[in-house]
Amino acid sequence: MATTSSSPHSEQSDLRGLKGVIPLIGLTGGIGSGKTAVSDQLGKLGAGIIDTDVIAHQITAANGPAIEPIQKHFGPDYIDANGALDRAKMRTLVFANPDAKQALEAITHPLIRQEAIKQAFQEAKGGAPYLVFVVPLLLESGTWIDLIDRLVVVDCPVETQISRVMQRNNLSRAEVEKILQSQASREDRLAQADFVIKNQGSLDQLIEEVNQLNQKILKI
Repeated sequence: MATTSSSPHSEQSDLRGLKGVIPLIGLTGGIGSGKTAVSDQLGKLGAGIIDTDVIAHQITAANGPAIEPIQKHFGPDYIDANGALDRAKMRTLVFANPDAKQALEAITHPLIRQEAIKQAFQEAKGGAPYLVFVVPLLLESGTWIDLIDRLVVVDCPVETQISRVMQRNNLSRAEVEKILQSQASREDRLAQADFVIKNQGSLDQLIEEVNQLNQKILKI
């Protein structure tokens, strides 16, 4: 079991207390690349999974800690009938308005980070051999890259991403392309990767790749 000497205060605010205690793995990839499939398999192999996208949905669900400040800043029109963030309406706004995007991130990012740190220490204390931080915009954030020990990039052709997201999220091609334009390029991600998972074949092939990745991480 991993142990740390960090104080409760530092556990709530800083991941650096885990540096050198347990391998910290960043997992990223463009939208539709298959990050969840990879992290799910790593979780089955024993890794501690901290998925910031899952956390983002939790904090913007009904009664989530982000709802009140979002409603206060953006107004009730951006909260749906169930009391959760109207994600489609907010997505339209932030893609058209950089100030709105910055304001939303100022609300959500600290809450996501706080919960991610909390989960990380829980997983480390629970005996996970390594931690995987699933962060869609890991490179774009400018902060995560200095906290992790290794970067895993899930990769597939852009056309595959577009078709997957159109089908999964019921979005138009133009909407998906706009999302892709807001993310790091495929080339930039691959240039910074320590490990690359190619997700363009069968599920069995993906599982085999992830099993091999797990063995490599365990040797860190």
